[in-house]
Amino acid sequence: MHYKKQLKHTYSPHYTENKTWFSEKEIIFRSGGKARAIKLSSRFQIIALIVLLLACAFGARAYHVYNKSDRIIYKKDMELVRTKDAYEELMGDFMAIQRNIEEVLNSSQTKEIETYKKKASIVEDKIKQISAEKGWDDKKVNEKIDLNEAILQRDLATAERDSLREQLAEMEEAVKNIKKAEMDVFSKVEAIASSEINKIKSSFSKINEALKAQGLYFNPLANSKKRNSKGGVFEKSSFIDLKDQEIIDKISDIYKAVEDVEYYREVARGVPFGKPVWSYWLTSKFGARTDPFTRKITGHKGIDLASRTGNKIRVMAKGRVTKVEYSNRGYGNLIVIDHGNGFSTKYAHLSKIYVKEGEVLSSDTAVGEVGSTGRSTGPHLHYEILYQGRPVNPLPFIQAKIS
Repeated sequence: MHYKKQLKHTYSPHYTENKTWFSEKEIIFRSGGKARAIKLSSRFQIIALIVLLLACAFGARAYHVYNKSDRIIYKKDMELVRTKDAYEELMGDFMAIQRNIEEVLNSSQTKEIETYKKKASIVEDKIKQISAEKGWDDKKVNEKIDLNEAILQRDLATAERDSLREQLAEMEEAVKNIKKAEMDVFSKVEAIASSEINKIKSSFSKINEALKAQGLYFNPLANSKKRNSKGGVFEKSSFIDLKDQEIIDKISDIYKAVEDVEYYREVARGVPFGKPVWSYWLTSKFGARTDPFTRKITGHKGIDLASRTGNKIRVMAKGRVTKVEYSNRGYGNLIVIDHGNGFSTKYAHLSKIYVKEGEVLSSDTAVGEVGSTGRSTGPHLHYEILYQGRPVNPLPFIQAKIS
């Protein structure tokens, strides 16, 4: 009894395991009466967390860059509009001043001179009245009056001449200032237009790198729109009142620059710049690759942009739908769009199609959704760009987006 009582009060410690954040874990799946366990090591959990954080950071940065670029483009567009408005206002002021200079020069009297003459007339009448009352010699008085009047007229003429000279000098200075302001505005407008042209030319140069790899070249200046252009022509006769050749030449340069911007933008609307899917990752490049089914090296006519099923696919240039079908060649649901100027695009493996054959589309129109139809290992967009019927690498076109 004494022994049992002693055992009853014996101290028995309990073992408690201290678990770390990334301790080894098991995920157990039960199906059909069977259980299957998957172990998640600490290293795997740490790597998975790092990948998740990097993906979140990349997504946040991409969203920030996209919003920032839109704000910059909007700011530039507003600056161009304000500059054009300022130019038109300054031009109106300049023309009004030039038309008023001749009227001012032809005017022989001012309010100050008229007031001075009235005061002089009152003094003259007072002198005549006094001379009559005192019986002075009218002849001498008249001679004196005539002399004083001549002196007065001379002084008035001199004062009027000096006043007109001052006014003319002020006007000339104002015209010079207006001209300087106009030239500054002209220079800004021309610089903005030149900057826009250089951006578009840079994008064309980038896609020509891909075209040259296939023995091709796209010259935007050889476009048919340039030959048939009817707008934006500067006519000097519309500024016939201007005498300043420097301003006329500057306006002519601006007209040409603005016309070039409009032309290049019109050509760019028919070239598929930009990415057809907003969210994607590149899984297969253009050219030689390992076929995912046969594991053999084969040619790939486009690029594969993996994305979630249902994500919108947008056409990146205006064009006409030439083909909508389910292809037995592995493309699955397929759309082909002709953009003119030798360019066409293909969109394959779609889950849904929004357009019909023969439909005319504007840029940024949604044509379907990402899917995995046809010969496909998962949801993605197979994207092809053809120039003059030959496939070229679409990646430079995506990277050379024109805002």
